Amino acid sequence: MAQFTRIQVAIKMKETGLVPVFYHPDPKVCKDVLKACYDGGVRLFEFTNRGDFAHEIFAELNKYSIRELPGMILGIGSVIDAGTTSLYIQLGTNFVVSPVLKEDMAKVCNRRKIFWSPGCGSLSEINYAEELGAEVVKIFPAEQVGGPKFVENIKGPCPWTSIMPTGGVEPTEDNLSKWFKAGVICVGMGSQLITKDIIKNGSYDVLTQKVKETLAIIQKYRT
Repeated sequence: MAQFTRIQVAIKMKETGLVPVFYHPDPKVCKDVLKACYDGGVRLFEFTNRGDFAHEIFAELNKYSIRELPGMILGIGSVIDAGTTSLYIQLGTNFVVSPVLKEDMAKVCNRRKIFWSPGCGSLSEINYAEELGAEVVKIFPAEQVGGPKFVENIKGPCPWTSIMPTGGVEPTEDNLSKWFKAGVICVGMGSQLITKDIIKNGSYDVLTQKVKETLAIIQKYRT
């Protein structure tokens, strides 16, 4: 059962502005990355559904998070069907993120009041996602969809829309300032934040510092 309501998830997204996105087949690496992000100030984290037995890794990671990292909101990403959505809900996910827009996933999440963020690439998809109950929509791949200018153009006629770009977001002041000035509620960030070198060298203190710096930039440019 989810530890956090969908309302709590949406509020925390707005407060912090950052959702790290990560997958690794080694549960220990996942725990180390999660802890480093937590120490840096992150309170939402998206584990991606990739690779065989990803659900088993998530189950172990979620138990660790509940036990050791109070206030951390762990969710699942890269989910594309209702069956997988149900599986992760049984494992206690606090939110479900998808690269696609699927009505049956919305129904599964809404029945249990689980936060759901579908991937959209047009205003029509965003509008339909909101009809289905999505509080925050994901644009993906964000840079290819149209970047910050796309967000500005959506927010013009639909200022109520909450957008989370993922794909092409970088932990730099130049990049983040453009996204938040455009009006995003938060950003999803994967390998640009949690780099291969950090994982290879086990430089989790570097990751913690990088997260702190990224959150500071976000707070500076939040509208």
